[in-house]
Amino acid sequence: MGKIKVTPCPIKGLYIIEPAVFGDERGYFMETYNQNDMKEAGLDMTFVQDNQSMSVKGVLRGLHYQKQYPQGKLVRVVKGKVFDVAVDLRAESETYGKWFGVELSEENKKQFYIPEGFAHGFLVLSDVAEFCYKCTDFYHPGDEGGMIWNDPEIGIQWPIEEGMKLIISEKDQKWLGFRDTFRF
Repeated sequence: MGKIKVTPCPIKGLYIIEPAVFGDERGYFMETYNQNDMKEAGLDMTFVQDNQSMSVKGVLRGLHYQKQYPQGKLVRVVKGKVFDVAVDLRAESETYGKWFGVELSEENKKQFYIPEGFAHGFLVLSDVAEFCYKCTDFYHPGDEGGMIWNDPEIGIQWPIEEGMKLIISEKDQKWLGFRDTFRF
């Protein structure tokens, strides 16, 4: 294995990716993606699009997915800190309906790989967060689906601090619950 550590998560298909960070008095260097290392770890996806967003503290984005053109995503935070979540929507999966979350930050430099067949979202924990992600398919505006972020059936334990004001888009407030969600 090269300069990237790939660790499977409790839900099959999800991975935490940790780059080797080489630092000195000048700063640091790291490879954020290495196709050879990923292939060696059994991850043979092809990325076709990179995206970046900026959000303020309390913004909760998600839970989103693409229906007919599902996207695998390799996500990371380059500034700030988020709690990132994936929910398994693969009907034949033994972890169908289960969620997994991980804190991603500029300090820990962790990345999270979410394959096709999952809903994805994140909550911003720092004053500002810049969020970057690589996608395995292009975004198709008419193909987006979603699931309500606080469905009690899924029970995501979002780390919402006391007094934190959530900022959720109108669209994300209208998604239905897990029972009414698209299944892959």
